[in-house]
Amino acid sequence: MKRELGIARCGLACCLCSENAECKGCKQDGFLDLSWCKDAEWCENRKCVLEKNISGCYECKPESCRKGLYKEKIKARAFAEFTRRFGVEELLNCLERNEKSGIVYHREGIIGDYDDFDDLEKLINFIKTGEK
Repeated sequence: MKRELGIARCGLACCLCSENAECKGCKQDGFLDLSWCKDAEWCENRKCVLEKNISGCYECKPESCRKGLYKEKIKARAFAEFTRRFGVEELLNCLERNEKSGIVYHREGIIGDYDDFDDLEKLINFIKTGEK
């Protein structure tokens, strides 16, 4: 876990991501200049956070939002809602504990153990407890 990368503006766990070795986390480098990030220009959640002048989706209403990453997948939305409820540090603590107990963020590509859910509350509980 690269705890220093923290949580993305959308709620995803930059600290556990293995997709892009060059990624510095979307909160790094001022968040405005992300020339190293292939997704920065199209990321609806990033644009929304910038427009609202907030730190992340977790400062808004992620549970009911359906913008960008939140349209079809619940992982980012559940992570952001968890953060809204319990805070960034608690999310990082839970993810670190879960990783140590064998829960995998990215198993195949960007799909892992946190992607096996279709219910937001069940995923939030899994993050909190590490138990399905």
